[in-house]
Amino acid sequence: MTVYSDFAAFRADHDRCVATIGKYDGLHLGHQHVLDSLLATAKRKGEPAVVILSEPHPEEFFAGAQAAPRLTQFDDKVDFLVGYGVDAIFRMTFDAALCDLGAEDFIRQYLVDGLGVSTLIVGDDFRFGRRRQGDFALLQEKGREFGFEVEREISCELEGERVSSTLVRQYLQAGDCERVRELLGRHYSIGGTVVTGRQLGRELGTPTANIGLQFSKLPLQGIFSVLVQLGERELHGVASIGFNPTVEDSAIPKLEVHLFDFDEDIYGEHLLVSFVKKLRDELAFPDLDSLKAQMSLDIEQARTSLLALG
Repeated sequence: MTVYSDFAAFRADHDRCVATIGKYDGLHLGHQHVLDSLLATAKRKGEPAVVILSEPHPEEFFAGAQAAPRLTQFDDKVDFLVGYGVDAIFRMTFDAALCDLGAEDFIRQYLVDGLGVSTLIVGDDFRFGRRRQGDFALLQEKGREFGFEVEREISCELEGERVSSTLVRQYLQAGDCERVRELLGRHYSIGGTVVTGRQLGRELGTPTANIGLQFSKLPLQGIFSVLVQLGERELHGVASIGFNPTVEDSAIPKLEVHLFDFDEDIYGEHLLVSFVKKLRDELAFPDLDSLKAQMSLDIEQARTSLLALG
């Protein structure tokens, strides 16, 4: 699967495609419903299934640091979509030029001339173009003019709640990992490469793997029991995600994972960390001895919560 960022490279490989477009932040059940339709239509037509991803998110472009934290790093989106069976991703740069592009011009430049879309599948709340003037009716009109089809998928509801990235974010921030798992169809996870840290955990007797993050703001914070994918292996552990208030109170978010019964050099390895249960909030301890004692309790609680998974 290839990630494209310019039309020429894409059209060199693909003449026509079936596509969907959006942020796909969280890749929740609603997103998966659209992806299922994308893959089914692409298979029926014998064309590649393509996801057009907006980077950055429009809210990040307009609001900057005030934007809500994103749920999913770009690399994690790519990994998920590869596993889901998508054939290609087009990384659409959301900048001032795109923001000022009219809806009809967007259809011609991006969908028709740029990507050769034969069928576009969108959610029922999809808007696009300058001042969000474009809607499903305009897509249908221009589809008839330019020769592409448009399909609209209705919103997904779960137990009376409309599944959305905003809803997932709310439950994450509340520490309700179980409800998040229901909305996503899987545990919420963050992937990244193990990088060198301060190695304070090793000094305290609980070595941690420090995961490089692409987040500037975190969608969740605290101490969690976690499942960790390392290659083909699934490991158990406890993770801290936040700003290390006891040691440095950093402005840079950090994800640190202590893996149970594990003593291998994994610097440079990719880990996928899945958050199973929130154990507590981050706390600032008066000294390292107090922190060490609490870490022992966290490990015990995390082991218990993971054993309950069976």
